[in-house]
Amino acid sequence: MRFQLALACCCLPFAAWSQEGQVVVPDNQCTIKLPVPLMVDPNAPLSKDASKDPVTVRADRSEAIAGEAARFTGDVKLVQGNRAITADSAEVRQQEQKVLAKGNLIYQDPSITITADDLDADMTQYSATLNQAQYWLHGQQVHGDAGQLEITNDNDLVLRGGSFTTCPAEVPDWELKAEKIVIDTSEEWGHIYKAQVRLFDTPVFYVPYMTVPVSDKRKTGFLFPSISTSTKNGVDITTPFYWNIAPNYDLTLTPQFMSSRGLWLGTEGRYLHENNAGLVNLEYIGNDRLNSLQGDPNRWAYSWEHTARLDNGWRLHADIADISDDNYFNDFDSAISTSTDNQLSRVGEAAFFQRDWNFAIKVQDIKVLGEEDAPFQVLPQLSFQYHRPEVSSGLDFAFDTELTHFASQGSNQLEAIRWHMEPTLSLPYQTPAASLLGEVKLMQTFYQQDVPTGTTDPLEQNLDDFVSRTLPQLRLHGQINLERQLSFQGQPFRQTLEPQAQYLYIPHEDQSDIGVYDTALLQDDYSGLFRDRRFSGLDRIADANQLTLGVATRVYDDSNNEKLRFALGQIFYLSDSDVSLPDQSNQIQQSSSALAMELDMQATKNWFLAGSLQLDTNSNTTNKSEVTLDYRPGRDKLLQLSHRYVPELAIDADTGESVDINQFGMRATWPITDNTYLVGNYYYDANLNRSVETFAGIQWESCCWAIRLSYDRHLNTNYTDSGFTNISQRNDFDTSWSLTFELKGLGSSGPLGVSDLLDEGLFNYRRPYYLRN
Repeated sequence: MRFQLALACCCLPFAAWSQEGQVVVPDNQCTIKLPVPLMVDPNAPLSKDASKDPVTVRADRSEAIAGEAARFTGDVKLVQGNRAITADSAEVRQQEQKVLAKGNLIYQDPSITITADDLDADMTQYSATLNQAQYWLHGQQVHGDAGQLEITNDNDLVLRGGSFTTCPAEVPDWELKAEKIVIDTSEEWGHIYKAQVRLFDTPVFYVPYMTVPVSDKRKTGFLFPSISTSTKNGVDITTPFYWNIAPNYDLTLTPQFMSSRGLWLGTEGRYLHENNAGLVNLEYIGNDRLNSLQGDPNRWAYSWEHTARLDNGWRLHADIADISDDNYFNDFDSAISTSTDNQLSRVGEAAFFQRDWNFAIKVQDIKVLGEEDAPFQVLPQLSFQYHRPEVSSGLDFAFDTELTHFASQGSNQLEAIRWHMEPTLSLPYQTPAASLLGEVKLMQTFYQQDVPTGTTDPLEQNLDDFVSRTLPQLRLHGQINLERQLSFQGQPFRQTLEPQAQYLYIPHEDQSDIGVYDTALLQDDYSGLFRDRRFSGLDRIADANQLTLGVATRVYDDSNNEKLRFALGQIFYLSDSDVSLPDQSNQIQQSSSALAMELDMQATKNWFLAGSLQLDTNSNTTNKSEVTLDYRPGRDKLLQLSHRYVPELAIDADTGESVDINQFGMRATWPITDNTYLVGNYYYDANLNRSVETFAGIQWESCCWAIRLSYDRHLNTNYTDSGFTNISQRNDFDTSWSLTFELKGLGSSGPLGVSDLLDEGLFNYRRPYYLRN
């Protein structure tokens, strides 16, 4: 069980390029209103040499001594450049180049509005001092007061005996009261000295020095620490440090002390340039005391993501990650991945694009957690694609080829080189009412397979050193687009009917002498029925003599918003398909495929239904089903029921029995009041007759601060040395409580909002429909 208390009011927020730290105003009630209308243009820049600007004065009465001073009374307004002052009375001392004003005094420039008892301004230095002042920063949720407020010639603010808050109320829920506050308008940060943080006018803690953002700019410094306790890690203290290296570079260093494990260190670095960007993560814990009996106590993880677009047509991509052991993500809150991921992909690719062709070179390695047998490495793959439309009499020509080397991580193991070529001729016909495509391919593949000497694997013993496979393919695909106008309950709608048919022919060739390097069976959803392949990869190209029939209908309202989509389709096999994976489970010896159905609809204004079904009409059994019902009557209001069923999804490593997914889910978020929300998730496994996850949270939020209490209990995911732990026997649940508090405007350790609550837990919220507007 874990209990965490996080004070999310970090004075130096982790400021990302996504503008974290910026004060978000949820509605007009949270907007800080100025006491008077603006007398200046808030978008106008301050004059670079405002001391040379003339001073204009308007007043009900005036008296002057030539060359010395002038006094003004009654509705006085002084303007110099883009600064304005109104007051009951004012005096302009020409020899001293000063302006004195008092009585209902208001000072404004493009960045700030100030009210005060009196003002003493130096026109040569372009500075001013105001006493008993209140201030409001334009464009920011920041205001406060000061015994004395100084505006420097750089337009910075120096407050003595002042306060700082982002609450709109005259009596704020929270504020900083400090001996001195310096607001740097160029850096857009406030430096606060000897400050009290007060909640409801009660001091809660003292800070000798801190800085706070007054915009979305980033700054180097410590983030607020977080403290938690758990039976797994003991006392857990995290103290992040953020380093704003440059406008396009930053780094966050996160030391985390866990009394039961030791010191864990995480580092995240980011870089951004005009044509490339990247993210680097490094994590390490030495001498993990809880892992000393299970394996190496030194545990680590790293990742690097990089993308680049060069002007000469080259594109670069790298995604590299690795961990010390399979259970690393289960034991640590890693920025690299989560405990629900079961694989790490390492990919590096360079591609060159031109108008009619492109070339790429790629290396790839996949690490599957909990699996003893590692997938083949791609070291490397060279690919080339060429496309020439309307090469002759409306014919399109395309040519794809790839040369791939599949390597094994150990010695004396199966390796192979595969060279595939695929020229294609297609004749497309397209009108708004119909389309027809005729396509002919020739698929030529060569294999050079290095079978290990003395192998005892019967599958490898059947492989040939050299294999040449030649397969032609014929594909005909046609679709008709029909539509009609209709009305329902007095409302006009437009309905489409889109029947389509496809014939596919590929002759049979025995491929049992070819190893399986990157090939798996594809799912037969509605769109998949019209693919020309049953397998991913190229190691198995299934023979086909089949006809696919399908129909889809859509309903649009008078604003052309899609309200319903329903699709239904099935493959009819004119002959058996004998090509399969080595376990022989993928042969087709039946008259038809599963009947695939999909539905997305907005039943009424607030009710949404989505579902998919794959029904085996030969055995009257369900291959796969998903259904989701949503009730969304308004913003942040959601009630959702869901169910998913997949039979024989996997084989349990311990029992050898098939594992089915038969899971019910409920999810809800609902406002109790204008500021209070409830969120809950519950997922139940009907096969094991127990819950998989229970999550509940309540959050209260105002313009100034937010507080959240959440509870989470979910089934742990762990890996053993022999593979994945038997799920039917596992009874290891992780239970946690979390309390989070945020003072808005002082930054935060993360967003507090209903959408954020919906993303917590093992199963994130997804919209149940994909209707197109």
